[in-house]
Amino acid sequence: MDENCHVEPIEKTATIAERKNVETVKLSVSGMGCPNCANRLRNSLLARNGVVEARVDHETGLAQVAFNPDFAPVDILIRAISLAGGNDGRHEYGAKLLQQN
Repeated sequence: MDENCHVEPIEKTATIAERKNVETVKLSVSGMGCPNCANRLRNSLLARNGVVEARVDHETGLAQVAFNPDFAPVDILIRAISLAGGNDGRHEYGAKLLQQN
């Protein structure tokens, strides 16, 4: 784990509207190298309207996201992961859908 790469996990309280019609997806995520990467991706997902909960595991390369598709369709979740690395050249992430309930 790179000490210069520390990321504090954010907390989010979903709105009542976000909590309606919640679905869950499992995503395969590439590019994570440490727990800070998982926090970075989790934060990026939680920052999106409609995301109720996000769990990201750097060891398994999996993300489980509870979300309201009326606010955030799956392609927005995948894009949030891709954008999480910014433009620093060190953090490049990708994701693909494995399962949707």
